[in-house]
Amino acid sequence: MNISILGLNDNRYIRPLQLIGNLFFEECSVKLDKNESADVVVTFHYEVSEEINMSVQLTTSEEEVFTANYRKHLKEFETEKEFFNQLKYAASHVYLTVLQDWTGIVQKWGILTGIRPTKLYHRHMMSGSSKEDAHHALKKDYLISDEKINLMEKIVARQLTAIPDLYDLKKEVSIYIGIPFCPTKCAYCTFPAYAIGGKQGRVDSFLAGLHYEMRHMGEWLKENGIKVTTVYYGGGTPTSITAEEMDLLYEEMYESFPDVSHIREITVEAGRPDTITADKLNVLKKWNIDRISINPQSYTQETLKAIGRHHTVEETIDKFHLARSMGMNNINMDLIIGLPNEGTTEFAHSLNETKQLLPESLTVHTLSFKRASEMTKNRQKYKVADREEAERMMNMAEEWTAEHHYEPYYLYRQKNILGNLENVGYALPKQESLYNIMIMEEMQTIIGIGCGAASKFIHPETGKITHFANPKDPKSYNESFVEYTDKKIAMLNELFNIEANSI
Repeated sequence: MNISILGLNDNRYIRPLQLIGNLFFEECSVKLDKNESADVVVTFHYEVSEEINMSVQLTTSEEEVFTANYRKHLKEFETEKEFFNQLKYAASHVYLTVLQDWTGIVQKWGILTGIRPTKLYHRHMMSGSSKEDAHHALKKDYLISDEKINLMEKIVARQLTAIPDLYDLKKEVSIYIGIPFCPTKCAYCTFPAYAIGGKQGRVDSFLAGLHYEMRHMGEWLKENGIKVTTVYYGGGTPTSITAEEMDLLYEEMYESFPDVSHIREITVEAGRPDTITADKLNVLKKWNIDRISINPQSYTQETLKAIGRHHTVEETIDKFHLARSMGMNNINMDLIIGLPNEGTTEFAHSLNETKQLLPESLTVHTLSFKRASEMTKNRQKYKVADREEAERMMNMAEEWTAEHHYEPYYLYRQKNILGNLENVGYALPKQESLYNIMIMEEMQTIIGIGCGAASKFIHPETGKITHFANPKDPKSYNESFVEYTDKKIAMLNELFNIEANSI
């Protein structure tokens, strides 16, 4: 689908209009010029005074015409970027409206293409808005459906129940520890994840750097009296390393980080069942870690083979029971909607198998075609569900979780997500992942330690976010972990020294 845009001469419009176009068309090209070969021409006109008056006309190659208009009060702005953002939202509003009218496809998330829609609802809560006012504003300004706003409302309420002081944790931090090894690389994955087999020398070097980072970051936290809210071991698969290496790693955490016994939550992502052993579970138990993930993704063996997961369905079930018998009292499991050759029948089977286990939390992901994944590079090899079937599977997940007393507690979206849907974490009462809430709602600084770990520095007063990422590959990390540790500490000094007199 080739779309010609007239009336907007700033190239900054291209990306938001392209992302919205992608919601409707699998292959979409947006250009800000007159294009004789365009399938559709979209002409914008706007006037700015005390309000923005944005209008648009969409004309198809068959001479069909669709129009839309949007008026909004112009908010005060200090920079040209803030002014442009108001124009961009108005343009997105009318653009989505005419595309919906033309195609007959309604986008339930409206103009939102970002990852964290619930942040918008939190902003209304922090400003003192009522639920009714928040609902009205989100529907009017972003064209979000009642269904999705109600979901946002439920999630925000659950988050504030799980973490009543969520808005007051800006002067604490959470820590993400990235371990970039897995048994094999899954076809849909773009996380830093390297097959661990035969790479022990590389693993040893990486772990030496990781211990260094933990030790020095812990020193900084102690010296500055900064509390740690949550710790999350991700990757990769953190349980890919040996039980002995895990033991030393958690010992380092207890020695280096401040007041570990009072950290609200420590999670270890044990997502690949083929990495879980009794010895490793004993190590977790030794260090009082009982929140882990054991991720089936699907309970259809042919699917697991197609996506590059070398464990069996039986192994997932067996390792769940092993973990439960050894004191793991807060187990998360993941399922993915829309995996190759899976539809409602296969997803119903996965839900039925989940019923036999009833983990404390269940995260339902929707397949996303990530640019660098093997699945995206070879998309013709993988037959996936269409938009309607993906939505039916999401509805099945919503009904199943409600029936079994799970409630949604966090949500995020991704670019190129199947059916323009979402990923939703469900949990039994008081079993939410606090880290997932912290990382999604961006209420405090997250310090990333390890290979591929991304830090997110959030200013305690302004909320301004600064990103910083460690190298993704072990070789680069091993060569530079001292430099990256120093850089992060310098950024933390700048961030918290601003508040040094009032902390």
